[in-house]
Amino acid sequence: MLLLDGKLASQAVKEHIKEKVEGLLTEGKRRPHLAAILVGDNGASETYVASKIKTCAEIGFESTLVRLDVAADEATLLQKIEELNNNDTVDGILVQLPLPKQINEQKVIEAINPAKDVDGFHPVSVGKLVQGLNTFIPATPYGIMLMLEHFNIDTKGKHAVVVGRSNIVGRPMSILLSSNSKYGNCTVTICHSQTKNLADVCRQADILVAALGRPEFVKANMVKEGAVVIDVGITRVEDATAKKGFRIKGDVAFNEVSAKASAITPVPGGVGLMTIAGLLQNTLQAYYNREKV
Repeated sequence: MLLLDGKLASQAVKEHIKEKVEGLLTEGKRRPHLAAILVGDNGASETYVASKIKTCAEIGFESTLVRLDVAADEATLLQKIEELNNNDTVDGILVQLPLPKQINEQKVIEAINPAKDVDGFHPVSVGKLVQGLNTFIPATPYGIMLMLEHFNIDTKGKHAVVVGRSNIVGRPMSILLSSNSKYGNCTVTICHSQTKNLADVCRQADILVAALGRPEFVKANMVKEGAVVIDVGITRVEDATAKKGFRIKGDVAFNEVSAKASAITPVPGGVGLMTIAGLLQNTLQAYYNREKV
């Protein structure tokens, strides 16, 4: 069984980007610049943003963190986005989701300049993805594709089953896996809450992507012998025996499924790290696009 280690794959991506940044600086060019907006003090969001900012420093990116109070209104957030849209030194903008209830997430996503949409959520980015045009790919699916590439997972002609149909992971993942590309060319089935005989469908998968947000939902009896299993889930589950009072669980029951899989991602240490790698790769591309490099 091959462990699809996100630490190894993401480190390779980061080292590649760091080399590119060093080359830019040698040529006297500015650093790529990622700006993040964090509304409120959600613990998980704080952790995600801190990790992104830390990684920017590691690879030589400039980063800016804009903090807004949890009670901030939609107009204030939109104004901050507009300021970053108009800032010529900012290449990529991300607004950490989820947002407080008083703010319309879709309106916020659409307010970001598509040229700086490094999260890949803007309708322009999504439309280009569907049409197979160069665009920013949502960071988690992009990270998964980078992982498949790093470990040279054969996908051509395989049956991929994606469990989950979110706009952030499930839908774009299905498009990428079915695309005419080296790590695409799968026949893809998307499953969701209304799928009948879900376990039967999952057992047909050569490549199974679990992205439904239900801890340890996928059991060994849902997985075909020798399948490649990608676990996108990341849920805090209360555990009094754990030092922090909780444990991070994926959507896959790792211990039992790993005995059947030919390759599997761990949680933590798998797809989450690749999500950041995908975001940084998008930011570098945004820089290239703006600077005509």
